[in-house]
Amino acid sequence: MKTYSTISLEIEDGIALLTLYRPDKLNALNAQMRAEIADAANAAERGARVLVLTGAGRAFCAGQDLSDAGNAASLDLERVLRDEYVPMLRAVSECRIPTIAAVNGAAAGAGANLALAADVVIAAHSAYFSQAFTRIGLMPDAGGTYWLPRQMGAAKAMGAALFAEKIPAEDAAAWGMIWQAVPDMEFDAHWRERAAHLAHGPTEAYRHLKSALRASWGNDEGAQLDLEAKLQGACGQTRDFKEGVVAFLDKRKPKFEGR
Repeated sequence: MKTYSTISLEIEDGIALLTLYRPDKLNALNAQMRAEIADAANAAERGARVLVLTGAGRAFCAGQDLSDAGNAASLDLERVLRDEYVPMLRAVSECRIPTIAAVNGAAAGAGANLALAADVVIAAHSAYFSQAFTRIGLMPDAGGTYWLPRQMGAAKAMGAALFAEKIPAEDAAAWGMIWQAVPDMEFDAHWRERAAHLAHGPTEAYRHLKSALRASWGNDEGAQLDLEAKLQGACGQTRDFKEGVVAFLDKRKPKFEGR
């Protein structure tokens, strides 16, 4: 297993656990971490059946490490976003296996939007999300202007971006921003159970359903129905589909191979 300096990656029982590991900096993103997250997500795609992102210590990710930026007045933000953030975010959002963000604490700025790039976000009740950008004279980036209106709706997204206030995990779940908020005492066991469920599921079906749901935002009804037919045809050729049917008829739990 490759060794990283700002994250850790462990793969066991089909689950790749990517932990942001700069707890003294609240796991704030620097250039090295962005590159390592992208590399690890790509490695997980090849060696696991589900990817989980979480943070070490009391935060998930505090966003951009401003001390890493040097002279902020001369920082080329466009270059940093295009060359460093985009590869990281796409490695997560376009990952061929299911992805879970297990948000254990504060998720602010780009850290919040890194979490939202995952397929499913599960947060502890004590966690919160914040689009903190306007506090330093910026607008949301790292995919925030893409994910927020799609998951929260336009009104909530605009308020979250303009006011840059903390959104408690339970509110985030109620507003549709994330999948689930669970009590802190249950958090670790819960996301692990959810990850194990996906790791033992029909991997190809998961891959195709992710593609179909993402494509639906840009397709009309006819194009989406055509895409469904194409991708469902591919699912129907897998061993997992055949196993699923046999298990259903035999009234037993299926044993998916993930191929």
